[in-house]
Amino acid sequence: MLPTMLLATLSAAAAGDSSFRPANVAFLMLEGVYNTELIAPFDVIHHVVFHDQKPPRVFTVALSGEPVTTFEGLRITPDYTIENAPPIDVLVVPSAKNNMGSDLEDTRVIRWVAETGRKARHVISLCDGAFVLAKAGLLDDIHATTFPDDQDRFEEMFPKVKLVRNVSFVDAGHALTSVGGAKSYDVAMYFVEKVYGVKAAKGIGRGLVIDWDLSNVPHELAAPASGEDRSDRR
Repeated sequence: MLPTMLLATLSAAAAGDSSFRPANVAFLMLEGVYNTELIAPFDVIHHVVFHDQKPPRVFTVALSGEPVTTFEGLRITPDYTIENAPPIDVLVVPSAKNNMGSDLEDTRVIRWVAETGRKARHVISLCDGAFVLAKAGLLDDIHATTFPDDQDRFEEMFPKVKLVRNVSFVDAGHALTSVGGAKSYDVAMYFVEKVYGVKAAKGIGRGLVIDWDLSNVPHELAAPASGEDRSDRR
């Protein structure tokens, strides 16, 4: 059985969130970023350009302007650095090789994610990108998930986060977190449905050959545990 769905939220998603259209969606590329967690949501959100009159600008951000080498060996030149990136409405943190280790000790990374994430309307993590969001304090007292094999470690490292298991993704308002891998498509498709509506999501699904139906995806729509509406934080 799927986790409890909030029917009012799903009904609103049918038409999209007309009050919010992100201008800029940024993907943080850390060294060793995993291809799927970067490219799957990037493709989905970029394809909004074919289905909405106000599509977002989707771009990459890295620590420097030098090419980032993904875990699988692709070399990608970032569009911006953390020093010159434009204002970010949605910050996406894909999983990278060192998300459970040295990335968490990099004060420059964590400070930037914390500051940028608090200003953004939404933050989205894929797989172990949740470790970076949690280290930055962006998941305190809310429901979140991460890569299944790393959930025990996540729960031990970040006891303030309300870990959710056995789902593809969690929407806690300000933060959306995903288990990653091939499921990275799920949270991106849901984000499109949430913001741009079912018609746009279905259209993108056809273009990417994804049989999208939110009711078939295990997920949780959870308000922040503290009762605070972080989606309004700017």
